[in-house]
Amino acid sequence: MLLGLPLVGIVFTDLPLQQYLQFPPATRYIVHASFSWPAFIGIAVFSLAAILPLIIKGLQEDGAGKPDSLKLYRFPWWGWAGIITGLIAWTLAWTRFPWFASFQPHTFNLLWLSYIMVMNALTYQRKGHCLIIDRPGFFSLLFPVSAVFWWFFEYLNRFVQNWYYTGVSYSPLEYFLYASLSFSTVLPAVLSTREWISGTSWLKGKYKSCIQLHFVQSRALAWTLLLISGAGLSCIGILPNYLFSLVWISPLLIIIALQVLTGETHIFSYTAQGDWSLIVVSALAALLCGCFWETWNYHSLARWEYSVPLVHRYKIFEMPVLGYAGYIPFGLECAAVGSMLEKLFTKSCG
Repeated sequence: MLLGLPLVGIVFTDLPLQQYLQFPPATRYIVHASFSWPAFIGIAVFSLAAILPLIIKGLQEDGAGKPDSLKLYRFPWWGWAGIITGLIAWTLAWTRFPWFASFQPHTFNLLWLSYIMVMNALTYQRKGHCLIIDRPGFFSLLFPVSAVFWWFFEYLNRFVQNWYYTGVSYSPLEYFLYASLSFSTVLPAVLSTREWISGTSWLKGKYKSCIQLHFVQSRALAWTLLLISGAGLSCIGILPNYLFSLVWISPLLIIIALQVLTGETHIFSYTAQGDWSLIVVSALAALLCGCFWETWNYHSLARWEYSVPLVHRYKIFEMPVLGYAGYIPFGLECAAVGSMLEKLFTKSCG
């Protein structure tokens, strides 16, 4: 569905198919709509209405946020190594030393490998275990799966062109290899961050008694979501100025709908009992990673820029402020893919 439906919409229009299949995707062929106050206000109000109840719930004093009495574990040496290499990589990413010129476009990987190490070290310090130590096989598998996972979003972005890369020029093979290495850090970073956030004393118990969504297992709703999200995907290339948000929303809806229809547990299953913990920590993890992504991208040589229709104003680094809302469904997609991968890995290991 993710691969075929966007192309189906293009085939039934007069748009040239070859421009969507160009690799690397260097040509900018979509003219984005200018800023619109009604659209900006509407999306802002919708986003706040969706997350404000959870923010209020998190700020409530219900005793769940009291500090733990348990003693912290010792911060591991490899966590310190991650801090040092991260600071070095950050310095090299934001400077332009002549002796480092040939390696300048490749600082992204070292930055995020360092970040992943530090997040796991922080988790170990709090819990005494982390992904790297407890599940090294699953953790290692996250890297190649992450590359494939993000390539799907790169593909969908061809039909809306909300972001594009600047600062370097590669052959198709070089572009694929270097980009895949960078994309491989996405899932490990988000899921490692989620592990750390889930252990914070502030969060414990806060979201286990929220609104109960009893309809999350409805097959009728699943079919409806599947049809709507499928129809939306088939039209994103036709109406990119209005359907660009479906790049983030439709994959999540498709995954959840298919899991409901096949009787699988999904990330919203626990909300039927009022437990929103998984939703909140997954969204927060992606938002935190997003802040680092946008920060480190800002002065790097190989970087991305945005062109978001209707709401492209009030940028924080390169991202317009409302664009950060996209990290919320993205965090849930990371959680969904991570959960599916973990089930497959557990079954394959017996």
